Amino acid sequence: MNSTPILQNRTMFLAVASIIVLLGSLLLPSATYSQVDTFEFDTEEQQNRFRTLSDELRCPMCQNSSLSGSTGGVAEDLRREIHRMIMEGRSDSEIIQFMFERYGDFILFRPRLTAGTVLLWFGPLLFLLIGGLIAFGIWRRARKISDSDTELNKSQQERLQQLLGDKT
Repeated sequence: MNSTPILQNRTMFLAVASIIVLLGSLLLPSATYSQVDTFEFDTEEQQNRFRTLSDELRCPMCQNSSLSGSTGGVAEDLRREIHRMIMEGRSDSEIIQFMFERYGDFILFRPRLTAGTVLLWFGPLLFLLIGGLIAFGIWRRARKISDSDTELNKSQQERLQQLLGDKT
């Protein structure tokens, strides 16, 4: 049997698939083509503060992306605002407070512990404890059933023999 047509079909398929992947990667928008913000800082410490704040604050438009990882226009404006406040000499806590007042808890990747966020912070632990109590109850009930005396008394044995048809 000649396997040459199979190899030609496979080679053709791989070539077409490679071309499709290459064209798809060229046509899809990519973060590598996004605009890069260039901010000038007086000190290395200011630049590090900017990076830290940009990583700690969430983009209000992009849901789960930090300001430093977002290419959205809102994120760009907020990065510019952070740069301006750092250059004015504001502290990190003042900048975070400004962003919090403007955008609420959503802007913070780690929301503050308040009455409104208690369930957010402790909800997983609460659900874990409830699940553990339920599992413990099921385990105790199963152990209680398996540990109970399963031997039959004389009348139960007679009834069983009667149902089985006394083959002894």
